[in-house]
Amino acid sequence: MLRPVPDPSDRDPDATDCPLGRCEGNGWILTDAGEAIPCDCRERRIGRAISRGMGTGIPKKFRGVSFDRKPIADLDPFVLRPVRAFVEGIDRNVEEGHGLWFMGDVGTGKTSLAMLVSQAAEKAGRSVAVYPVTRLLAEIKDTYDSDSTGSYMSLFRRLCSVDLLHLDDLGAEKRTEWVLEQLYAIVNERWQDERSIVVTTNIVDLDELREQIGARTVSRLLEICGDPLPIMGPDLRVSSAG
Repeated sequence: MLRPVPDPSDRDPDATDCPLGRCEGNGWILTDAGEAIPCDCRERRIGRAISRGMGTGIPKKFRGVSFDRKPIADLDPFVLRPVRAFVEGIDRNVEEGHGLWFMGDVGTGKTSLAMLVSQAAEKAGRSVAVYPVTRLLAEIKDTYDSDSTGSYMSLFRRLCSVDLLHLDDLGAEKRTEWVLEQLYAIVNERWQDERSIVVTTNIVDLDELREQIGARTVSRLLEICGDPLPIMGPDLRVSSAG
């Protein structure tokens, strides 16, 4: 029989309760023989520590996103059904490298849905990196500076190893060969390692998106995320302002 190790001095000060419900939040379980063995949550905690400081995190505006609150509550149930199922099985979906892809017009709720998924992954104890794609590319470029505090390969490894990579507004970036190379390298590496991705894009035509970010990258995303979920309708931000 295994028991949580109750030593508060060994507890990670940044830790919360064990997401698996097996230890007391310190990452160790005590056997009947008195041996302390690592809890499976330790690997998740290490991953979250590595991802800390990456991207934007869940922005303040989206920290309260919920299926029961606007704008998500007003979206088409046909769209919400697969998202709800994905969130309910978030641990398994992230573990198996599945993702979601939201495609639609400006202001239709794509980012809110993607943030909802990322929030669920965080609550499950998974490491998450949230990036508007333009910011991601800017951070990669920053590693080229001679006075940069981090290397390109260090950032690349972190982008590829985080449990869930959230790419917002894919396709809004200026198309260059360098951009195509960066996007493909990250998506391809995550595809090979079966790592989860959540994507939003305003480009609703797949052929147009292939032209913008490259056919190979689109192909990998389709395999990770499945068919894009179309989210159409009026700009909710304009509607709420009116």
